[in-house]
Amino acid sequence: EKAENIQLFRCINSIVDAFERSCMTPKPYNLKKEKMNVDVSLPEALQTIWDLDVNRLTPGEDYTIDVQGGKKPFWKDDAARDPLFTFVNTKEFRRKTYHTFIALLDNYTSEVGVSEKVTHKERGENQRFLDAIMQTAPMQFCHAYCVEHGDDVPKSKQGFMKLLDDIWFDLYYRDRSAGRDSSGFEHVFVGEIKNDQVSGFHNWIRFYLEEKRGDVDYRGYIKPKSYSDAPTDDNDHVLTLQFNWNGVPKKVGTSFVGVSPEFEMALYTMCFLVGEKENIFDIDTGTDLFKLNCKVYHMGKDKIGTSYVEALEHED
Repeated sequence: EKAENIQLFRCINSIVDAFERSCMTPKPYNLKKEKMNVDVSLPEALQTIWDLDVNRLTPGEDYTIDVQGGKKPFWKDDAARDPLFTFVNTKEFRRKTYHTFIALLDNYTSEVGVSEKVTHKERGENQRFLDAIMQTAPMQFCHAYCVEHGDDVPKSKQGFMKLLDDIWFDLYYRDRSAGRDSSGFEHVFVGEIKNDQVSGFHNWIRFYLEEKRGDVDYRGYIKPKSYSDAPTDDNDHVLTLQFNWNGVPKKVGTSFVGVSPEFEMALYTMCFLVGEKENIFDIDTGTDLFKLNCKVYHMGKDKIGTSYVEALEHED
């Protein structure tokens, strides 16, 4: 009888979960032409995708962080006794772009030099994620902007999704000692370990989930280089920090906090397809003004080796 009850509860939970997910699934979105002004500079375009990110979470409402102490990258002490995230409303992760993004995070082996194998199921997960983000305003603007300013960027949605799949998910060699062991998506969003250092790992959702599991130890934010910069606080959407992942250090890493997966995919894709190796721009988050440098490194001619932002200036 107990086993039957457990099975019944599992069935009920599955039905409730499926119902909630269906309710959180957005209708297909088409960006209105009046918001599709692509005749702007790349820095202006990056502010535009920030403004279009309606799926971004709100600090103090959807999540809270505790930045605690600051430090220099070479300081060995731990400036944060507690986790970075004190609360996240994980119901927000039922949004389509969030839960399809999270489904990708367990598809990789963290060690560089260990061959990756992509299963049929994982390819399907990649496509569901791409399909989800292409229903959003940031990625539709990204597509239109890259068509206008890029070289041979496909105009069709399916063609652009194929390009995204190639530059983000195609495997390549990061370490020649084994088979294809890396991809742009794995490096930027999931993180890798190479030469006893954490490499990549620039996504706040990944950070939160790994911290919740006990695999990430937050060690404090990195103090700004300039004394004129605004202080780091709990409502910042950009954070430069230090942490250990499964005991392996990441001395300096910068991540957006609270942004949607589609925002980061749009930003890094635009800088890769139409930008330079370094792309300096301002982001007005509504509470702060950040001057950022989005750095992009190619793997070969047509793959993302890495892409991340570096905080140059910060004003309240």
